[in-house]
This record gives sequence, C-alpha cells and structure tokens, in this order.
Amino acid sequence: MEKEYEKRNIEIEKEIKKDLEKIVTLNDLVVTKAKYLGKNGCITELTKNMKDLSPEEKALTGRFATEIRNIANTLFMEKETKLKEEALNKKLQEETIDITLPSCKIKKGSIHPFNKIVTEIEDLFVSMGYDVLDGPELETDEYCFQRLNIPLGHPVRDTQDSFYVDVDYLLRTQTSSVQARTMEANKEKGPIRMICPGKTYRRDDDATHSHQFGQFEGLVIDEHITLADLKGTLEVMARKLLGEKTNVRFRPSYFPFTEPSVEVDVSCFKCNGKGCSLCKNTGWIELLGAGMVHPNVLKSNGYDPNKYTGFAFGTGIDRLAMMKYNIPDIRLMYTNDIRFLKQFDRKELK
Repeated sequence: MEKEYEKRNIEIEKEIKKDLEKIVTLNDLVVTKAKYLGKNGCITELTKNMKDLSPEEKALTGRFATEIRNIANTLFMEKETKLKEEALNKKLQEETIDITLPSCKIKKGSIHPFNKIVTEIEDLFVSMGYDVLDGPELETDEYCFQRLNIPLGHPVRDTQDSFYVDVDYLLRTQTSSVQARTMEANKEKGPIRMICPGKTYRRDDDATHSHQFGQFEGLVIDEHITLADLKGTLEVMARKLLGEKTNVRFRPSYFPFTEPSVEVDVSCFKCNGKGCSLCKNTGWIELLGAGMVHPNVLKSNGYDPNKYTGFAFGTGIDRLAMMKYNIPDIRLMYTNDIRFLKQFDRKELK
C-alpha cells in the first residue's frame, strides 16, 4: 500500500512538472495551480473520502497527501518567482532610457520681482541697523485696529474690514499690527528700529489692486525723533531702490496712527521729473504713506509719549515692483507665467 502511494505521488509530481514547462504567463499558472490544489483539484480529491477509510489508511493517505501537496506548492512557488523575474526583466529592457541622448530643455523663469524687491528692502534696512520682523497673518481686531488708534466704529474701518474668521479674528489688513506687537513685546520700552515685510488682505481686485498683496512698514521709536529723521530715511530708501537722482516730497495727509501724517511722493525715475505717461505728466509718483507715531498709539502700547517719539511708514511691495519694473497689471505678479517671469533674469529695468 505504501509503495502504491509513493508511485502515485511520483506520477503526480511528474505531471505537474510537465504542465509547468508549458506555462508562460502568471494567469496560466493560476489555472494550472487550481487543477491540482483547487477545490476540485486532483490532490484535493485524495483526501475527500477519508471518512470511509480505516484508521491505518487515514494515516497513510493523510501523510502522502500532505507530502505531494507540499511538493506541488514548492513547484508552483518556484515557477511564480521565475515568471515574475522574467516579467520584470522584460519591462526593464523595454523601458530602458538611453542616457546618452540629450535631455529636454527645461523652461525656467527667474527670481520673482516681488522677492527681488523684498531682498533689496531687507538688505538696505539691515545695513541701516533695522531688525526684520514678522507677525501672524491671522490677526486680532485689537492689534489690527484698536492698538493703532482705530477704535470700534471708526470710519477708516469701512475700507479695511474684509476677511473675518469670527468676531475677533481677521486676516490682517496691514502689517502695522506687527508694530503694535513689537512695541508691546519690548518690556524695557526702549528704542525700536524695525521693518516688517509680509502679506496683507483687503477686498480689492483690479489691474492695480489685489485682495492679497505684499506690504512693508517701518517703525522707529526713540528720544528726540523728528520728521526730519523720517524724510532723511525715506530719501535714502528711494535713492537706493529707484535711482540716485530720485527726490522725495511730503504732502499733508491723514492716518489714524500717525500725527502729523504725510503722503510721500518720489520724482519720476523714468523721466527724471520732466513728465511722462508713468507719472501722468506731473513729474511725481505717489510712493507711500508715513508720519510721526500718534501719542495714543505710543500710550496704548506702553510707551510714554512725553519721553519717546517715533516715525512710521508703509508701502505696497507689489506697488514698488510695478513701479521699478514697469509692470502694468498687478495680476501678472500672481499668474506664474514663464514668459513674464523670465524677463527678470536678463536685466534690471530702471
């Protein structure tokens, strides 16, 4: 009886090997495996009548059925591994890349004009002893308005109340909130000299305005600071950024957080003040707003207005870039158009 089982297993093994030689795909392997080890496979059939056998026959049948099942599983696993290796090698051969061929030319732009201006501004003011600071873009009403002498109900809010998250939080409308935070954080209430470039948000959207725009503001607080210090600082900034022949003039204005307040114009760097399309034939271009820090702002942020004075100024980074590079539409700054960006890799437009 035992020899008959051995002979049967040998014949099944030979039959499996013979079938495996004909298999060329994994799908064929699955079909063949089911023929022997499936629910109705010939090896599975060996143990279907176990209940009708004697104890001795059950033991013998079970032992030889397990042996041939293990042999079959090993053979099928080896064949599967071989087929997978062949398929992988074929795929690698078909997808081989000829590294001797020239690569495709990758289109590239340049440093974005916005980033070019920010870098210039930071380098300039760091060389003048200023700190470059940052603050949260999601700001509280307190720091965005109230600490800047803009209480609830102030008419200035009508042009700035924009993107509120809830009653107390909104996307900041100006980087002046960083000035308030810096004054509050200065525990010793000593001198401050800082700029804060960053993103701001207001409900604007046309050729010269965007709902998101860059702004940078400067703040200086110390004893005996005057409007002359402000004018001298802005003259240096204008001449370094827009050309050495640039002149600066002040016009009276109003901002809640400064007193007195001024609008700052620069002589047109394109026509040198003679009049052209850029300056609308006036010879001057409006650049920024500025003024002496309002005593209420100093007081609300912990400074003694009888001891300290200061000046503040702020302008749009996008506006500076548009002026310097003669960009007609602010929306070009945010399109990521390679034709627009690659211009700034060739030359400085002055």
